[in-house]
Amino acid sequence: MKFYRSMLMVNQYNQPERGKIRINVRDPEKMPIMEVFGPTIQGEGMVIGQKTIFIRTGGCDYHCNWCDSAFTWNGTTEPEYITGEEAASRILKLAFNDKGEQICNHVTLTGGNPALINEPMAKMISILKEHGFKFGLETQGTRFQEWFKEVSDITISPKPPSSGMRTNMKILEAIVDRMNDENLDWSFKIVIFDENDLAYARDMFKTFETKLPDVNYLSVGNANAYEEGKISDRLLEKLGWLWDKVYEDPAFNNVRPLPQLHTLVYDNKRGV
Repeated sequence: MKFYRSMLMVNQYNQPERGKIRINVRDPEKMPIMEVFGPTIQGEGMVIGQKTIFIRTGGCDYHCNWCDSAFTWNGTTEPEYITGEEAASRILKLAFNDKGEQICNHVTLTGGNPALINEPMAKMISILKEHGFKFGLETQGTRFQEWFKEVSDITISPKPPSSGMRTNMKILEAIVDRMNDENLDWSFKIVIFDENDLAYARDMFKTFETKLPDVNYLSVGNANAYEEGKISDRLLEKLGWLWDKVYEDPAFNNVRPLPQLHTLVYDNKRGV
């Protein structure tokens, strides 16, 4: 497996200036929360199209150049520290309408990196499972938690060269092995910006060929997550480029190249 190092500068993606990561484990019974919103539609990955409620945690062990939620780790936004019980209560308020009908039974755990959180996340999941909720997780594959066993759909998103991050293959392989040993439902999703990212994805699928689930995903990268106004034309053009690359490459025979569906509908708006 090759290591790929990006030469792209942070400001190429119009990221705000990075500050210190201000997420601290002040209380093991509380977790840093940036936002809770929904119901909405999951826009990417293995459960694209799923009606869901998002809970976005603060703090991340990666600082990707093009991160569309950099506010979770760059110090520009202060998180709120709440218990698992409080988090479950907020989700339940969104999941039921004024008639007392449950209008959503799925929660997406995202960040930042929610896999950095242990006890309060496990508590929240335990409470919500009593109300029939299922869960989707988005993480980069740097940490395994026991509560992964309660998650219906796990998206592991190793970061390609354009991110400026490097993949720790030893840790990632250990996590993949653990998920397979536990018979968890998971998939790879790799964000693609350029040819270097495609080469990375090709190598990843080859390296993990015997350990991968049947279907994995490529996702079109959003080069400017802070652009205002309509961005669909730009993203659809990039999606067309990605599809053309997938057509001609046998390495991607079992890979589904997808858009970020939510950006085609809501552009770069937050909380939708």
